[in-house]
Amino acid sequence: MERKFALDGVRITDFSWYGAAPYATRFLAAYGAEVIRIESSTKLDGMRWQAPRKQDVPESYNISGMFNNFNTGKLGITLNMNHSEARDIVKKLVAISDVVIDNFYPGAMEKWGLGYEELVGIKAGIIVVKMPVTGITGPYARWRGFGTSIRTMAGIDYMTGNPDRPPIGTGMAALPDFSSNPYHAVTAILSALHYRNKTGKGQFIEVAQFESTVCWTETSVLDYAVNGRIQRAMHNRLPHAVPHGVYRCRAEDSEVDYCAMPESVPERRMKDERWCAIAVFTDDEWKAFCTVIGNPPWTTEDRFITFQDRKTHEDELDRLIEAWTIDKSPEEVMMMMQQAGVAAGVVQDGEDLLTRDPQLRDRGFYVYLEHPEAGVIAHDGLTFSLSTTPGEIRRAPLLGEHNEFVYREILGFSEDDIDKLIVEGILE
Repeated sequence: MERKFALDGVRITDFSWYGAAPYATRFLAAYGAEVIRIESSTKLDGMRWQAPRKQDVPESYNISGMFNNFNTGKLGITLNMNHSEARDIVKKLVAISDVVIDNFYPGAMEKWGLGYEELVGIKAGIIVVKMPVTGITGPYARWRGFGTSIRTMAGIDYMTGNPDRPPIGTGMAALPDFSSNPYHAVTAILSALHYRNKTGKGQFIEVAQFESTVCWTETSVLDYAVNGRIQRAMHNRLPHAVPHGVYRCRAEDSEVDYCAMPESVPERRMKDERWCAIAVFTDDEWKAFCTVIGNPPWTTEDRFITFQDRKTHEDELDRLIEAWTIDKSPEEVMMMMQQAGVAAGVVQDGEDLLTRDPQLRDRGFYVYLEHPEAGVIAHDGLTFSLSTTPGEIRRAPLLGEHNEFVYREILGFSEDDIDKLIVEGILE
């Protein structure tokens, strides 16, 4: 019997590029939506050149690990939107679609005559989604940016790192592209589809990525509103937990390539960046923690008797804990603490997550797919499971891979029509 998915029958015309919006439509494609990703060879999605890129294969714009992970399960077509005929083709596609999404600079779709009013005129029940950086109105509406700059604007960087150093943020990780922004967009799209299924009416969705990320700053805004205090970076600590930090563990007898980001020059050295996070919140957890480490005499000293004592002497406490963890593997520390009811976890790197983590391996989270140009590559798996309508991760499209299928089978163009469009540069 043919497998059924939750979003079977939903078609999405996808103008998204780079990070957050493609990750949103990735979710929808995984659960059955037919996502038609529109690109152009005249202005490639920058994600197609993004590292990491598969080594030892011919260089092309189809081998980016980032692009292939962000665009699984989609149909890929090319269309040069600078031609009026291309815009006419888009209108034909919109007429048979349920959702149109873009994360362009505000006004780009309107310039092509594809603003909300025009799209509603083509199909009254269409759901139109825009994901601008700061919003389509307001003094910053014309701002451009990426996940890293949105993260900074939203206040996340200011609260991350050490208080005696400049804000560090999450490095090159464009956190909003993987978290708040695509998840909020998917939630909005599913809500609009539900509403349309009940009423027959579409609607306009705006996901201002700046606003979507601001609400992920936990209590910082609330703290200022209530107490007039500005939260700042505080190492790895929490006011209501001690010990609460990451502790260096035993190095491994193996060499690895460390790098700051995918395209930076790697540093070949022993795998000595091994850490375990430990968090103790209650007196009972403190007693359990002390039992795990063997109840050394210092645990009964006056400076560590009460929570406040331990908080006052937190620097000394951290040094003593690390003297215990330094000759143990982080996995050993984690298991000992967890078995005693103390929260702990290995600070895992990419190798740990992909090849070692027994939980991810047992559940088969990572999906390995054969790619025509990049060979076998790993992809993030499904982030939630549905018992009756499970999803599926399928590989991302090559540039223009599905032109023939979309233009002939979906839009009904003849072979002569397609040849003419190719000659005229409309399908570039």
